[in-house]
Amino acid sequence: MKSITTHQTEDTMSKIERIITFLEEKNVDMTFITNSTTLNYLTGLAIDPHERIAGLIIFRDAQPMLFTPALEVEKAKEKTSGFDIFGYEDAQNPWAVVREHVKTTVSKIAVEYSDIPLSKTEGLKSQFGASTEFVNITPLIERMRLIKSADEIEKMKIAGDYADKCFEIGFHTAAARNGVTESDIVAKIEYEMKRMGISQMSFDTIVLTGARAANPHGVPEEVQVQENKLLLFDLGVMSQGYASDATRTISIGKPNDFDANIHAIVKEAQAAAMDFIKPGVSAIEIDKVARDIITKAGYGEYFNHRLGHGIGMDCHEFPSIGGSEDIIIEKGMCFSNEPGIYIPGKVGVRIEDCLYVTESGCESFTHTNHDLVIY
Repeated sequence: MKSITTHQTEDTMSKIERIITFLEEKNVDMTFITNSTTLNYLTGLAIDPHERIAGLIIFRDAQPMLFTPALEVEKAKEKTSGFDIFGYEDAQNPWAVVREHVKTTVSKIAVEYSDIPLSKTEGLKSQFGASTEFVNITPLIERMRLIKSADEIEKMKIAGDYADKCFEIGFHTAAARNGVTESDIVAKIEYEMKRMGISQMSFDTIVLTGARAANPHGVPEEVQVQENKLLLFDLGVMSQGYASDATRTISIGKPNDFDANIHAIVKEAQAAAMDFIKPGVSAIEIDKVARDIITKAGYGEYFNHRLGHGIGMDCHEFPSIGGSEDIIIEKGMCFSNEPGIYIPGKVGVRIEDCLYVTESGCESFTHTNHDLVIY
């Protein structure tokens, strides 16, 4: 294995070396990695090339390269080290520019199958030959990103603190009544976050009143918050490149007994799953702990999604907690625990925290009260 220049950080070196080992084991000539989050993870360069192309090229036996649009070259030089950096002008054929800088014969290229459209594979083939083979590097990248470092977890704790602030702002705004709408609450949350220096939410903030919350991915509208009904908040922020994601369901005025009971069932399921999570258990077992409680209460058909998803630099990432694939939980994994009950035309309740796995259990990134608080 060719050693990497010492100008790269130790963390970057270890990541690149793992990829070089993969190339050697699979007899692959180079990578062409274009996912913006993966680029950031592997190099420290955070850019969005939009319709243009940026790529990380790693070889078995040569210095790695960063390929960006011309307008991003100076940023790449400023934010990274240890890479040969080159760019292309809008009037140029990007694939021809890549071919010009790659001096070696290439027959196999490692790409992320989860994030490379046909236009990019065909672009590479146009320069390296129609017989070029592509090898999937997604499983390796997923595995590398699966276990978070102490530094990553600290950044996610900060993102979680901001999510708690979002809840505080949102609850206060809703409690004021005065004809406030779902959209008003979203606007207030996101405005205050920008005032605090958060430029991006991790996804579109969700605030849904009453039976509208029975749609797990409903869209807030100019609908007034209903009195004596539940109000669901699902939100998160991006902070220092890492996401938070949490859900709470509160009540505006006194809820009816049916809605309060649904909330109590979901709260019990979420707490039971949280207590069960530790290294050595499986993702499907965690899902089953929460699902069994909801099913036993008679609402299994209304819990219509997996228990959780991985979180890190992306709000949704590997692994899936529940669903069709299983994985054994390890220390340092970060994922959501978010059971819900969604009864069309009646009520929707979800309680969600994202967490990190410790040596003997787990700790949540968010700490807002799980009780059915009445405002």
